[in-house]
Amino acid sequence: METKPILELKQVNACYGKIQVLYNINMRILPGELICLLGGNASGKSTTLKTILGIVRPRDGRVILNGETINKKPTNYIIRNGVSIVPENRRIFPRMTVLENLEIGAMHRKDKSQVKRDIEAMFELFPRLKQRIGRQGMVLSGGEQQMLAMARALLSNPSVLLMDEPSMGLSPALVDQQFEIIENINKKGTTILMVEQNATMALSIADRGYVLQTGEIVLDDTAENLLHHSGMQTAYLGGEL
Repeated sequence: METKPILELKQVNACYGKIQVLYNINMRILPGELICLLGGNASGKSTTLKTILGIVRPRDGRVILNGETINKKPTNYIIRNGVSIVPENRRIFPRMTVLENLEIGAMHRKDKSQVKRDIEAMFELFPRLKQRIGRQGMVLSGGEQQMLAMARALLSNPSVLLMDEPSMGLSPALVDQQFEIIENINKKGTTILMVEQNATMALSIADRGYVLQTGEIVLDDTAENLLHHSGMQTAYLGGEL
């Protein structure tokens, strides 16, 4: 019996005003997969995430979450029903403490006793955050802010975790650590769709990948095959495959 996708995009077209930015996007993400969405600047990667979240509404096509079409659902509904995001540039609440930021991540949950246990689990996953529990977000380093953004997103108990450029602005050593953490989170059962400029790092931990070029998916394959695909450089630099 075929496994049903947890998240699916079918023939999705999206626009900013009269400017079309996504063209006939088809994606299938199965439970437990780690999928990377790759491409150069202005290829449509972040717009794809915004379309899943309901921030950008598809002109046509369908976005399907756990079998439900969510095209016309508001963003807060989509988040309550299992989608969470680690946004580009972290976007933590700078004047809130580490603990307050984490509590915001769980604000839609009603299982408060489990939330406390899950916060402790986040401190085990990110020991540095426990050391900074009472510090405001603005005084954390870039790496610590990224840890906080990830922990906050995980505390919504998502069925699908979206990640937008998780390595952006981090030192090479922190990038390695970041991808180890992402891989660990996925191995524990969280389905992940990750937008990332660092294709080699992303594909090294992913199951499959999609490559966007000017709003169209031009490659779709296993991570291993994409790592060795001759068209990868072309997709990033522009031109025909």
